[in-house]
Amino acid sequence: MASINLIEAFQEFKDAENIDRPTLMKVVEDVFKTLLRKKFGSDENFDVIVNAEKGDLEIIRRRMIVEDGEVIDPLAEVAYSEAAKIEPDFEVGEELYEEVNIFDFGRRAILAAKQTLASRISDLKKNVLVKKYADRIGEIVSAEVYQVWKKEVLLLDEDGSELILPKSEQIPSDFFKKGETVRTVVERVDLKNNNPVIILSRTSPKFLSKLLEIEVPEIFDGLIVVRKIVRDPGERAKVAVESFDDRIDPVGACVGMKGSRIHGIVRELKNENIDVINWTNNTNLLIQRSLTPARITSMDIDQETRHANVYLKPDQVSLAIGRRGVNIKLACELTGFEIDVYRDNEGEVDEFDIDLEEFSDEIEPWVIDELKRIGCDTARSVLNLTAEELERRTDLEKETITEIRSVLQAEFEKE
Repeated sequence: MASINLIEAFQEFKDAENIDRPTLMKVVEDVFKTLLRKKFGSDENFDVIVNAEKGDLEIIRRRMIVEDGEVIDPLAEVAYSEAAKIEPDFEVGEELYEEVNIFDFGRRAILAAKQTLASRISDLKKNVLVKKYADRIGEIVSAEVYQVWKKEVLLLDEDGSELILPKSEQIPSDFFKKGETVRTVVERVDLKNNNPVIILSRTSPKFLSKLLEIEVPEIFDGLIVVRKIVRDPGERAKVAVESFDDRIDPVGACVGMKGSRIHGIVRELKNENIDVINWTNNTNLLIQRSLTPARITSMDIDQETRHANVYLKPDQVSLAIGRRGVNIKLACELTGFEIDVYRDNEGEVDEFDIDLEEFSDEIEPWVIDELKRIGCDTARSVLNLTAEELERRTDLEKETITEIRSVLQAEFEKE
């Protein structure tokens, strides 16, 4: 039988499920018409019939039967005597249909066709993958963990397409096992060695935004809009929301009754604390809300330099700064202001204290700046914190902290 089973002969077909059948058939037809042109000089009188379901391929040659000696174009015509050898009942003027045996093309030609076909199918698969995910950037996808490596995780979507979740896009406490389903957001589509690579993320603000859209119908319906999201993945996030309907409390709608809506998102983000605040164009109010859960006493704002000095009660300073300085860092990102936190001792019994700047001859300026970053602007405010806490909240070495405390303590002992 002059036919060939493509699924057996061309293994690449087995990986072509995502390509629609008409496109696949057109590619196969083009490849074999190229083969025909190389062998016969033209493909005009040949029909390439592809059965994509079964993987069968047939090539039919059409020629008009003419009287012996009257063949002008051998590609389009055949002598009666030749046709009669195939079927004695043929008559002059009829068309002769012959099946072309693929193997008549020769082994080298078949191998070349196979390589061309594999290349074309590979290109089609790339185009299908790029098109599919280029339109889904910023959307949530659920995929199954297929392989876990040190620097990335390989996932498979419902069509078996490979997706990559890099370590840098994973929440620090994420732990994946093969076979489990993971929710992520499509971050981007990269090209590596001309191959598309779909990059996923669980740390992107877009992931939190989409989770909120799923959990909060008012966001999905457009009644509440998410103005800005800033995150320290796995630690804390701040979400500024605004309502277009005065009857709807945007914060209450996002949090839900007894936190019912936000709890599911918190679990998905590995217990990431989420502060939902009302967006406002009032800078003072926005900074005040951004430093939640701390309560501000007063503040000085410089709009030109985008700088704000915030004063708080001593017991509120650590809340404003947050664990490892995360709260104040996110507040700066959310508001676009550089925020410095100071202790407001008004109303307290004055206790002898010394400004850190007074120690600039003994302590390097960058060290003083680092201590101010966590709200310690006086000697006593530094000494009120333990060495362990200072080490945890600053980027200072243990030896440096010990030396600083000794210098400050010595000054108080003198007094």
